[in-house]
Amino acid sequence: MRASKFPMVAGFPLLLGACATAVPESFTEPKAGFAYVASQTSTAIGKRAVLAETQAENETLRRQVQDMVNRKTISADTAIQVALLNNKGLQASYANVGLSAADAWQQATPVNPIVSIGVLGIGAAELGAYRAIEGMIATNILDAGTRKQRVALADLSFRAAQLEAVNDTLALANQTRQAWINAVAAFETVSYLARAKATSDAGSELARKLGETGALNKAGQAREHAFNAELAGQLAQARLNATRAKGDLTRLMGLWGTDVDYYVPDALPALPGSVERLTDIESKALNNRVDLRLARLGLEAQAAAFGLTDQTRLVTDLELIAGLETEREAEDGRRETETTPQIELEFAIPIYDTGKARMRKAELAYLQAANVLAEKAVNVRSEARGAETAYHASYKIARHYRDVLVPLRQTVEEEALLSYNGMITSTFELLTDVREKLSASLEAANAKRDFFIAQAELTAAIYGGSAGSNGAGGERATLAAGGGAGH
Repeated sequence: MRASKFPMVAGFPLLLGACATAVPESFTEPKAGFAYVASQTSTAIGKRAVLAETQAENETLRRQVQDMVNRKTISADTAIQVALLNNKGLQASYANVGLSAADAWQQATPVNPIVSIGVLGIGAAELGAYRAIEGMIATNILDAGTRKQRVALADLSFRAAQLEAVNDTLALANQTRQAWINAVAAFETVSYLARAKATSDAGSELARKLGETGALNKAGQAREHAFNAELAGQLAQARLNATRAKGDLTRLMGLWGTDVDYYVPDALPALPGSVERLTDIESKALNNRVDLRLARLGLEAQAAAFGLTDQTRLVTDLELIAGLETEREAEDGRRETETTPQIELEFAIPIYDTGKARMRKAELAYLQAANVLAEKAVNVRSEARGAETAYHASYKIARHYRDVLVPLRQTVEEEALLSYNGMITSTFELLTDVREKLSASLEAANAKRDFFIAQAELTAAIYGGSAGSNGAGGERATLAAGGGAGH
């Protein structure tokens, strides 16, 4: 009869483990959680996201990237796709999704029972080397009872890691687009300043020759030479800015070595014919912003954590220990063996720590998460409104420069040329009009750059990944002030 008790007592902890919920496949599948990240990225920006875990996968991506950029002039969309495939910081963010899945997998797996075996009375010759054997199996009952809640909490963390990876992807895409815009605009600025410098060189040379003949005083000569020197400095700074801007783009795309041998266009695309006013911009942002969904998950996680804390408020550790003791005795030359089942229950008595402090912390953590979510909702609305306003205002400004100022300066230059041909306008006045026309064209280029930056920020305001301010990292260039010799 004693022998029949052993399987029941020793197997009771194993029975508790067998009742555990099966580990969800979403935690254990290869590249767990990344399919969601890829689909969300494709929906938001239409680009492909890839998680590379093996050397072969990395080599495949390297060849794809090289084919897209090596000695080629790349578009903004190409730059973004290269960044999504090749940026190692983004790959680290994707790896964090897998780590979160592994953590959830571990939470869903029952805790291994602890087995202890003891031998008493070693060396007792009359009993055949030992007197008694004790065997115990310990399992945590509270772990089994709270596993469902802990798995739910781990699943929330897993989903949060997925959303963080999506947000990181959108942020990188937005940064790369803006870096491309800044790089192209910087080279466009260089081209305008180079043309202005060529005009200034002509004016400076003319001033020198007129000074040699005595037709232009020293002040007039110095004025032209000073303007030419200022413009030379501006052109050198513009070239440095263009090199830096392209370097920023290269860094975001994760390029190095021979892969940096790529080109960007010399000028930004023309302004679109018109822009549509978006309706319900705030609602679209509230429905699509990834960081807002992340804040909602944070609130949900705090609610789940609060429930788990409440469940374990008084009893924080409840352990069941089951086993048996086999004891041998020698009496009147006979050996008798007796096996005794044992069962123990261990738990901490909540005398000092009644769980009130933990409950208070859980309550405040939930309140904190609720306020973070509320603030995020307000900020998202504000960012969406501000991004839409900046988008339409920058378009109007860019069109004003393109359709009003530049044509007026073009007319002034053409009329000055006619007057010059008729010997009514001096050479210096003609050069001044050319400079002012180039200055207006440069302002129009700056305004066009601001529009495309605002367009990128509008997309980020709806889906996530905003840089926080329009035009971040850009350089606005203007021509050096100079009115010619006044001759």
